[in-house]
Amino acid sequence: MALPKVCGIETEYGVISRGFDSSPIVASSVLVNAYAGAFKQSIQWDFGDETPDRDARGFSLEDAFPPEVETHMANSVLTNGARYYVDHAHPEVSTPECRTAMEVVLYDRAGEQIIRESMQRANALLPEHHEIITYKNNSDGKGNSYGCHENYLVSRELPFGQLATFITTHFITRQIYCGSGKVGSELFSERSDAVSYQISQRADFFEEEIGLETTIRRPIINTRDEPHCDPDKYRRLHVIVGDANMSEYATYLKVGTTAIVLAMIEDGAFPTHLIVDSPVNTIRTVSRDISLAAPIRLANGTLKTSLEIQYFILEAAEKYSTHDGLKAVCSADFPNEGTEILRLWRETLNNLSNGGAGSFDTVDWLAKMSLINAYQDRNDLSPNDARLKALDLQYHDMRPEKNLSGRMNLRKLVTQSDAELARTDPPESTRAYFRGECLKRWPEFVVSANWDCIIFDVGDGPLRRIPMMEPLKGTRALTESLFNSCATPLDLVLALGLENSDITTFKISDVF
Repeated sequence: MALPKVCGIETEYGVISRGFDSSPIVASSVLVNAYAGAFKQSIQWDFGDETPDRDARGFSLEDAFPPEVETHMANSVLTNGARYYVDHAHPEVSTPECRTAMEVVLYDRAGEQIIRESMQRANALLPEHHEIITYKNNSDGKGNSYGCHENYLVSRELPFGQLATFITTHFITRQIYCGSGKVGSELFSERSDAVSYQISQRADFFEEEIGLETTIRRPIINTRDEPHCDPDKYRRLHVIVGDANMSEYATYLKVGTTAIVLAMIEDGAFPTHLIVDSPVNTIRTVSRDISLAAPIRLANGTLKTSLEIQYFILEAAEKYSTHDGLKAVCSADFPNEGTEILRLWRETLNNLSNGGAGSFDTVDWLAKMSLINAYQDRNDLSPNDARLKALDLQYHDMRPEKNLSGRMNLRKLVTQSDAELARTDPPESTRAYFRGECLKRWPEFVVSANWDCIIFDVGDGPLRRIPMMEPLKGTRALTESLFNSCATPLDLVLALGLENSDITTFKISDVF
């Protein structure tokens, strides 16, 4: 049976300095440090267990290590269980581990709050007319791209080749409802004005079908084998092919449909005939096909459109759901999550079949296209006019007063107050709860943390490391009584038996 789909999003934000000359690295560091300093959330990330060189195909790249900028510059663990840091030349927010797509939407919104708060506090420290600005998009318009990565818990028993073969089809075609839209092209092989508008921001930048890289020769399927949990039981599917979304509904569908498809693959319920013949060329074809009518050749020689393929996957998912197949994407807090994803999935495909009517307030590329087209017609502009690209970028502007997506009446799934709470409070459904609570209660005793451990300095003697190898343990249900029984981190260590004490009241395997 498919594993519960613990999932999360890592979003790199574009950053520029206005009024002064500053490198993106420095500007990103200013943002992260301004936030961490203001809220006293400067707990450092522990890189001890990082293995970015390990490949799911069974080998390693000996020279692959965490980037120097990421390792040695601003890098914080937050009380909501998230990570906020400088990755290469961008500020990046990783959501905590979430149990459902709805939780991912909530903590993605919380990440936006963190970025806005960072800008406000950083800019308050700068001289007049100096400003750091961030954008939640994936392209700088100059041939460079930065990512919005997803992560999903998958069974180690599932052969990676089988996983890659089937999920590729979904990644290529799901962009029709989760693409963020883009003016022009950034392929060196074609003129920038060869494409007036396309569905995805990221499609231009994929050159390989499968591979380990994330910044060059980007593959549709990333093979990094870094599970951040028990490696004998689990793998983490690291997804680099998606766009960052302003629409909460697009994020919900992006994560929710992918979680269902992964569960289907684990349970042998994915349609085996839906294998794309030429993935790299096809992902670009789909992105440029705003009519959704371009034929896609499958490995069996048949031709289907992206919309038809998504309908096939949806129908298989609906059949799968009749046999309790959606348990993997539901939780106690969201027992109807799977049914709601299927409902919205079908509703969106039906809307796309009718020219997009009904989805201009949920699908980013449609909302942005309506904005671009209206401005172009009103001002009689050519498709390659620079003002259209500026408008494209402003759709993703994280300054509330400048953000154009905020003026498009996009439908919401999360309230402002809930997003603000999620900025400080961890989800209760995963081990993120334990990490976040430790940081809330005893920040001065936490030396460092990462996804699968937390390290305390409890006074005399060595540092104490608490492992968290099970993503679905460390929850509120499993650890609340533990926290209530401990006044200090030393009490916590003793209660878990990590001091070889006779007063052990909990077994670490029971809570982690």
